[in-house]
Amino acid sequence: MNLFFEESGDFKVGSVLSQQGEAYQVETPSGKRAKVRARDVLLQFATPSPSELMSQANELAKDMDTAFLWEVAGETEFDFTALGAEYFGHAPAPQEAAALLIKLATAPIYFYKKGKGRYKAAPEASLQAALAGLEKKKQQALIQAGYVEQLKAGQLPEVMRPIVHQLLFKPDKNSIEYKAMDAACTLLQTNPQRLMLAVGGLTGTLQLHAAKFLFEQFPKGTGFPSIPLPDAPALPLAKVQAFSIDDVTTTEIDDAFSVQLNEDGTICIGIHIAAPALGITRDDAADALARARMSTVYMPGDKITMLPDALVERFTLAAGTARPALSLYATLDMTDWSVISMETVAESVPISANLRHNDLDALVTLENLQAGAGDYPYKDEISHLWQWAQVLEQGRMTKRESFGLKPEQANRVDFNFYVEQDVVTITRRKRGAPLDKIVAELMIFANSNWGKLMHEHGVPGIYRTQGAGNGWAARMQVRMQTQAAPHQGLGVDQYAWSTSPLRRYTDLVNQWQIMACIKHGITAPLVAPFKPKDADLFAIVSAFDGTYAAYADFQNTMERYWCLRWLTQESIRVVDAVVLKDEVLRLTDIPLVIQMPGLQSLGRGAQVKLELLHWDEVDLSVQARLLEVVATPLQVSETETEVETEVEEETLVETPAVENAQPENNPALPAADNSE
Repeated sequence: MNLFFEESGDFKVGSVLSQQGEAYQVETPSGKRAKVRARDVLLQFATPSPSELMSQANELAKDMDTAFLWEVAGETEFDFTALGAEYFGHAPAPQEAAALLIKLATAPIYFYKKGKGRYKAAPEASLQAALAGLEKKKQQALIQAGYVEQLKAGQLPEVMRPIVHQLLFKPDKNSIEYKAMDAACTLLQTNPQRLMLAVGGLTGTLQLHAAKFLFEQFPKGTGFPSIPLPDAPALPLAKVQAFSIDDVTTTEIDDAFSVQLNEDGTICIGIHIAAPALGITRDDAADALARARMSTVYMPGDKITMLPDALVERFTLAAGTARPALSLYATLDMTDWSVISMETVAESVPISANLRHNDLDALVTLENLQAGAGDYPYKDEISHLWQWAQVLEQGRMTKRESFGLKPEQANRVDFNFYVEQDVVTITRRKRGAPLDKIVAELMIFANSNWGKLMHEHGVPGIYRTQGAGNGWAARMQVRMQTQAAPHQGLGVDQYAWSTSPLRRYTDLVNQWQIMACIKHGITAPLVAPFKPKDADLFAIVSAFDGTYAAYADFQNTMERYWCLRWLTQESIRVVDAVVLKDEVLRLTDIPLVIQMPGLQSLGRGAQVKLELLHWDEVDLSVQARLLEVVATPLQVSETETEVETEVEEETLVETPAVENAQPENNPALPAADNSE
C-alpha cells in the first residue's frame, strides 16, 4: 500500500512498510524512512507507484483551470473528493485526487483551507481584491526591474532622486525603490552609498557624510524661520575700550577684554561676554530656535549656527560697536596678581577691535612677551593679561595637584582646518601659545566664578564636573549637572559654561541665571527663569549631552574626511607617525588616527615611517604598511613621549568650542574634558 500525505505543509508520497495503531512506517521514493501519522494521510493507493503518482499529479495540476475550479466549488465548504467528482465527472483516480489537492493548496487566494482535505472557495469580493493585489505586485515587479536596469547602467531613476537620503539613511525596506537599490547593489557587488555616488544620487563623498548628519539632526533643513528679532534693554555705557581675540573665521564673537590701570597702582581687567540673554527670554521664539539646536555645529570650512545670523549680528561683539555684555571686572594687585575684588554687571561695552590669531600669533610669542619686544596692537594690555593668565594657570595647577592629578601637558600639537573652494589647508599649532592661554585662562576664571555666584545665591545652573568615582576612567569622565561640584581636571571648585551664549545653549541658560543673581540678590532663587529642582533644567541637560555628542562625532568625521582629502590633494604616500597604543597610530603632520592590525609591539610613543597604500573617502578607512621604526619610546625624550602619547589626559585645559572646527578662541589648547 502507498500513501499520499502532508508533512510540514508539503505533499509527499511513500510506500508503507508497517503500521502500528495510528502510525505508519513508510519509505519515500528517495529511500528515506519516516513515521507518518494517520491524521496526515490524505490518500491510500496501490497504483501507480509513489514516484509515478507525484509526477502525474504535478502534470495534471498544471493543466487545471483554477478559475473554473473556483466556479465549480460553490460557496459552501467542501471535501476535495466531492469537488474532484464534480470536476472530473467521476470519482477521481489517485493521481487526479492528488493533482486536485496540489492545485487547491497552491491557490490560497482562491481557496481557504478549513481542515484535512477540506476547503472553502474565497468570496468573490475577497478574490477580486486579492487578484488586484497580485496584479499590482506584478506591475511593481516590472517597475522594480526597470529601476534595477537603470541603476546597473549607471543612471538614477527620477523617482529616486528626491528620496536618495531617505533610501540611504532611513529606508522603507518594503518600498519598490529600496528593493531595486538593494537588488542592484547585490548584482553590482557594492553598497548603497557607493551606488548612489556612482549614479549621481550624491554629488560626492563630502555630500555623503554631511547628508547623513543633516538627515538625522536637521531633517527640516538648516534654515531658520522668520522670527521677531529681540532688542536689548537700555544699558549704561561701560567706560572701557574692549578688544576680542579670535580665529579669523569667527563671526559669533562671544568674549572680549579690557584693561584699566588705576591710580592706586592696581589694575582692573574686564572679561566681557556677549549678552543675548538680555534680549532673548525663556520660551520666546528665539529661545525655541536655540533650544532646538543646542549648539553651533562646527566642521572644517563651514558651520551651522545655533541662532539666526541677524540675531547674532545684534549681539556679537563686533568692532566699532557698543554691544550688550555681561562683564566680570577683577581688580588685581599687580605685585602678585592676587584678586582684590570682583564685580559682575550688565552693560553696553564699546568694542574697539577684533584681533585675530592669524595676524598676531607670529608676533605675540613667549619670547617677545618676556623681552617686551614686537610691535602689535594692544601690546601693553596683552602683556598684562599674559602675566595674570600665568598666575591663574599656576593656581589651577596647584588646585589640580591637590585633587591628586598630575600636572597638565601643554606641549601637544593641535591643528586648524581651513577649506576654500574644496582645497583644504591643515596647520599645526602648539598648545599653550600665549594668546590661546590668555583666552583660555580668563574664560575658566569667569566660568568658575560665575558658577560660584550662582551656587552662593542658591540658583541652579548647568555645571561641568569631573573627578567623582573610583579609577582613572571614572575620575576623568565629565558630567553635566545642576549643582556645583569640582572639575578636578581643570583645577577649579566649580565650573559652569557661561562664556559662549551665542553658540551654546547651556551658556545662554546660565547667563539668564547669572543675570537673576546680579539683579535680584538673595531673592534670585524666586525669580530666576529656572527655579531649584526645575524639571525642565534637567531635560535641557539631558538633551544637550546627546546633541552635543552627536555634533562632536560629526566634527570628528569631517576632520577625518578632510585629512584624507589632504592626502589626495598633496599626493602624500610616505608619512611619519607615532604609536598611541597597541595598533593605533597618529600621523605627525595631520591629526589622522589609523589602525594597523598585526603591527608589531613597539610601545607608546614610538616614532615610525609608514607607506599609505590606500584610503577610502566613503568609509574613511586607511591601509598602510610599516616602512621603518625611526625611534623607540626609549629613544624619544620624555617630553616628546608625553606630547605624542598623552591620550587619557587629553582632558586638561578648558577651551570653549570653536569656529571652523577648532576649539573656540584657542584651538591650540587642550580640551576641557572628554566631550570638548
